[in-house]
Amino acid sequence: MDLNLIGHKVLITGASQGIGRAVAKQLAAEGCDLCLVARSEADLATLQREIGDAHNVAVHCLPTDLSVSANQQAVADRWPDVDILVNNAGAIPGGRIDEVDEATWRAAWDLKVFGYINMTRHYYALMKARGKGVILNIIGAGGERPAANYIAGATANAGLMAFTRALGGDSASDGIRVVGLNPGPVATDRLVRLMRTLAEEKFGDAERWEEIVTPLPFGRAATSEEIANMTAFLVSELSAYTSGTIVTIDGGHSNRGSLM
Repeated sequence: MDLNLIGHKVLITGASQGIGRAVAKQLAAEGCDLCLVARSEADLATLQREIGDAHNVAVHCLPTDLSVSANQQAVADRWPDVDILVNNAGAIPGGRIDEVDEATWRAAWDLKVFGYINMTRHYYALMKARGKGVILNIIGAGGERPAANYIAGATANAGLMAFTRALGGDSASDGIRVVGLNPGPVATDRLVRLMRTLAEEKFGDAERWEEIVTPLPFGRAATSEEIANMTAFLVSELSAYTSGTIVTIDGGHSNRGSLM
């Protein structure tokens, strides 16, 4: 299926690992020129080489910390002509209300919540001036059914879902689409580390981590590539009438009567 993405310029935040890395590779395969942002210069350089070896597209990289407002503005100043923005940077730690201190809340929200909001603000203005553009926020299914043991992340995700729906519900008047994507558990290195920790706590053996994901739908977590495939479709012209909505990819997990 031709997504008509050849030649589009895409900015992906949090691009060096996991979902962001998979999205970069998928959009490169679709013919997009890429602007990649993450904290790790080494990981970005590796990804740039891999994409350059496989696809004839431009790949620009900028190692920077998007929890800093000045850096968010600097990215927009560096690449003002981006057609598609994919907000993906940020991972919020788990914990209950008495386990997550204020510094942790603020650090996590500065990157994911205010990072998404400010990057959207900058690029929305640029896209509005041109009368076209797409913004996709990769959020997280933790906002669908908030859990007390993931209170900082659940609250952040729920807020970003509301932000995406509110903005995307009105953005058509400016020629812009704003959509969201909520992944459930995804088999990234981060998830495996978490599952190993849980297996150590539950079984006394970190190597039994795969048993932790067995109760999930289809007996597994999603792959990063499955998230990347939907991302490519949502930002493409084949999804040109989609705005102000959230697509959840969790195998139906959020709609179960119980979470496990």
